[in-house]
Amino acid sequence: MMDIIDLMVNQGISAGGLGKMILSMLPQIVLFSLPAACLMSVMLSFIRLAGDNEIIALNASGVSLYQMLPPVIFFSFVSCIAAGFLAIYGVPWGNRYYQDSKQMLTKSRTSLTIKERVFYDEIDNLVFYVNSFSTREKEMKDIFIVDKSSKKVTTTIVAESGMIISGTTPNTINLHLNNGTSFTSFAGSKAAGDVSSQGANKASDAEKNTITDELESERVSVMTFPTLDYPIDLGDIESANASRENRPKEMYLHELRTHLKEEGIEPGKRNEMGIKLYEMFSIPLAIFILGIIGAYLGSHVRARGRTTGVILSLFVFLIYYISLMGSRYLCEMGAVAPAIGVWSPVLLLLVISLFFLSRVKKTGAFTLFH
Repeated sequence: MMDIIDLMVNQGISAGGLGKMILSMLPQIVLFSLPAACLMSVMLSFIRLAGDNEIIALNASGVSLYQMLPPVIFFSFVSCIAAGFLAIYGVPWGNRYYQDSKQMLTKSRTSLTIKERVFYDEIDNLVFYVNSFSTREKEMKDIFIVDKSSKKVTTTIVAESGMIISGTTPNTINLHLNNGTSFTSFAGSKAAGDVSSQGANKASDAEKNTITDELESERVSVMTFPTLDYPIDLGDIESANASRENRPKEMYLHELRTHLKEEGIEPGKRNEMGIKLYEMFSIPLAIFILGIIGAYLGSHVRARGRTTGVILSLFVFLIYYISLMGSRYLCEMGAVAPAIGVWSPVLLLLVISLFFLSRVKKTGAFTLFH
């Protein structure tokens, strides 16, 4: 939400764009809330049965827990399938759409993302820094720019003030700079001629007091100017999104499996991909087990109100969530293999579920410890 607020305040995102970005986050939000929702719904249902003494009546009539579990199993299974669909398809799509939309918005509204005394590097091969920026007048003071868009040329500009104006094409902007100096370094004399002509085109009204120094194999051109219009190419936004390397949380199941088979991947990134791959199956299975656990816990609580059930279900979910985050952290650090760490919370829930099953089998009733 802090990221969304930043897009609203600093980048002026429209209501339609804001709605689409919030919609893209819904799969991850729903997947996060499904374990607690499944556990809480089953538990509250059994708390209601226990509060109305219906469970006691069912036990007296010879109805065991196993005869009451099929509806719970069906509901938990449906929740498991829904969570699996979200984990495998919904969450990667939402994360990918969110990042693509954010990148497109950032590149199309660069003038609104400038912050004082912060190095801006959202545009490829460009570093931009201003000491002060007036949002009302759109005027910048003490500007520092490093442009490495060309492989053989590096342009460094220092200016007292300037403004950002719209470019001639949708994918360009112009920096109107005042009272500054441009340092252009390039390799070879041929490159020098090309860069000099390029600089002349960009600064038609600049002073022609260029000094060229020889520094081993490099040549450096120094130019002072009273005013300079410096165009910046933002690139093809659509092609940049298409060529952008997806992060593990944006990858689908087949992409994760393909990348994990490749060699030369950094250990940290490989661990992150392994975590995302196994969580696509472990989280849905955990939701199924939590639904079964909810039946046992709900039948044990003898309170008529819902508050006790909500608190107890959130406590159980908190235990699962802490174990999930702890195992994920250990996997990211490389202390535990993802294949082991990701499944540890599920094994913990499975042990708890089997414990409840054993108590019911021994006593024949819905009891926990006796």
